[in-house]
Amino acid sequence: MSVAVIFPGQGTQEPGMGLPWRDHPAWSVIERAEAGLGEPLGRLLTDAPAEQLARTREAQLAVLLTSLVAWEAVREQVSAPAGFAGHSLGQVTALIAAGVLDVEDGVRFAARRAELTQQAADAHPGKMAALLGATLDQAHEACGAAPDACWIANDNAPGQVVIAGTPDGVDQGGGRAKELGVKRATPLNVGGAFHTPLMRDAAEALARDVLPDVRFGAPSAPVVSNHDGNAYDDTEGWRDRLAQHVAVPVRWRPSMRTLAGLGATTCLEIGHGSMLATLAKRIPPKIPVQGVATPSDLPALEGVS
Repeated sequence: MSVAVIFPGQGTQEPGMGLPWRDHPAWSVIERAEAGLGEPLGRLLTDAPAEQLARTREAQLAVLLTSLVAWEAVREQVSAPAGFAGHSLGQVTALIAAGVLDVEDGVRFAARRAELTQQAADAHPGKMAALLGATLDQAHEACGAAPDACWIANDNAPGQVVIAGTPDGVDQGGGRAKELGVKRATPLNVGGAFHTPLMRDAAEALARDVLPDVRFGAPSAPVVSNHDGNAYDDTEGWRDRLAQHVAVPVRWRPSMRTLAGLGATTCLEIGHGSMLATLAKRIPPKIPVQGVATPSDLPALEGVS
């Protein structure tokens, strides 16, 4: 069995999702993260209400930290992964897990990334919608109804493409999608048009003000990049990729195919929920996904390497 390790992104957060880990030795990662960021963080995983977790910064830190605790609990059992990948924010988690970023730098970067993308969203208001049942061609044609105002933001899986843009642009794109036979356009509860050109301000600020000071290390296994679905085993290239990442689509479908090409015959989804397992069932070659969300999932990992 060859294992790839994948991490979820924003949207999987839920109040109390870290409580099962509170007394586990892996909780020590939270203490490292708090020291690195200089603020209390544990409450985001244990006590934060849904309203707080709806905010971009809090949501992303909560998802990141829950995944890092779970990874700390399993990493010694996954001695030679075929590769790492993460969906949107999860790409930052994947880079920490692979050793490209250390915990402290990774958490600081994630916090600034969340702050800058929300600032860009406030300056350039937008929204996102999932086109359920849509093909990529249909999504491209739907976005053509609002040039420079609606774009593909996530290519998640066959029949699950997310568009984003200005409010009017997404409305026009969603309307055109329905004319093309798409089942429905479901609005997403997010704070902006992430992974579109409306995030260029954030991409430029990350490249100019944040990433020059980030230290990068060699990965323990290739990390698949969201922006093109390719696997990378370099270090410095992530300085550019992480800046671009916030303003270009998440190409999750090709990312999963790349993991299969690296030899992965199963994936471990590390963190809360099963979003990535659900998507994997629709992406050929349909790699099986095993979740690690709570300590109760750990005994099932016997034999994983």
